[in-house]
Amino acid sequence: MPQHIELNPVSHLTVATVGKPGQRTFYLQGSKGNDVVSVVIEKFQASTLADSFEKLIAVLRREHPEIQDALSRSANFDLRLREPVEALFRVGNLGLGYNEDVQKVVLVAYELVDEEEAEEASAVSFWATPEHILALIEHTRHVVKAGRPICGNCGQPIDPEGHWCAQRNGHKA
Repeated sequence: MPQHIELNPVSHLTVATVGKPGQRTFYLQGSKGNDVVSVVIEKFQASTLADSFEKLIAVLRREHPEIQDALSRSANFDLRLREPVEALFRVGNLGLGYNEDVQKVVLVAYELVDEEEAEEASAVSFWATPEHILALIEHTRHVVKAGRPICGNCGQPIDPEGHWCAQRNGHKA
C-alpha cells in the first residue's frame, strides 16, 4: 500500500553513498527529529538534483529578494548519513518546488514502480530551507565526483583492478 511521508521541516537532509567506488549505493536521506527516512537514488539522479537545486536557487535569488540575507550567510549543516541506513524504496522520479508562505524548498521523491503492475507510488516529501539546499548542492557534487577516476582517453570509469581502453590501441568502441 503506497504511503506519503512528510518531513516538514527536515532537521537533516543529505545525499551520500555507502560502498566502494564502482559499487557505491547513493542515498537521499532526511530526518525530522528521530524519524529518519532513506531512499536509494542513482548517481545520475544525484547529479541532476544538484543541477536542479542550483537552478531553483538562482530563481529564488531573482524572484524572492526577502531570502537574499539568508542565502548570503554561511551555514554549517551535518551532511553525513545517519545510521542505520535502511532504504524505504528506490526512487523513480524526483520533484522540486518552493512554498513562498513558509519559505521552504520541497523535494518529493517518488518510488520506482513497475508500470505494468499499475501500482501507486509511495512518496517522501523533504521540506528544507534554501540555506540547507545551498549547502547540499556542493556536497552532492563532491559525493558524485568522489567515485572512480575517469579515463582521459575513452571517458569511461577506471576500476580499482585496472581499465582496458579500446582507444589506447587505436580503436574506438
